[in-house]
Amino acid sequence: MKDALMERLKIFLHREDNHTLVGIPASQEEIAEAQQRLSVSFHEDYVHFIRTFGGAYAGLAVYAFSNGSSLGKETVVDLTLGFREQFKELPFAEILRTGYVISMDGSGDPIIINQAGKVFIFYHDTGESKLLADSFEALIEENFYEW
Repeated sequence: MKDALMERLKIFLHREDNHTLVGIPASQEEIAEAQQRLSVSFHEDYVHFIRTFGGAYAGLAVYAFSNGSSLGKETVVDLTLGFREQFKELPFAEILRTGYVISMDGSGDPIIINQAGKVFIFYHDTGESKLLADSFEALIEENFYEW
């Protein structure tokens, strides 16, 4: 991820009043175990983010292993496996099987990074998908703002 974006995130997330928005940085062991369990390779920008912030808020909740307390306890593994099971009969099941869930929208729709590093949202009520961003970094750039 670009240094300027990471610096903006660091300044915002390390403010005293935002301590519930940032988790504990992911270890290489946690990342390796999750990738093996999910049969995926995490995109390098997502790895950079979670190795720096853990699960954290960056315009949207980004789940990892140890999230900021305001995000909840679900991990990227929990979310991915849960949505894989829940949506195994829907048209986007293959993308879920080969991708991983990093977030959800306010309606509980999963936000997924696919094998190519593109970010999609899948609407559980219609079975449709929509490209949100060409990369994790672009997703954060489009959604993150400081308050």
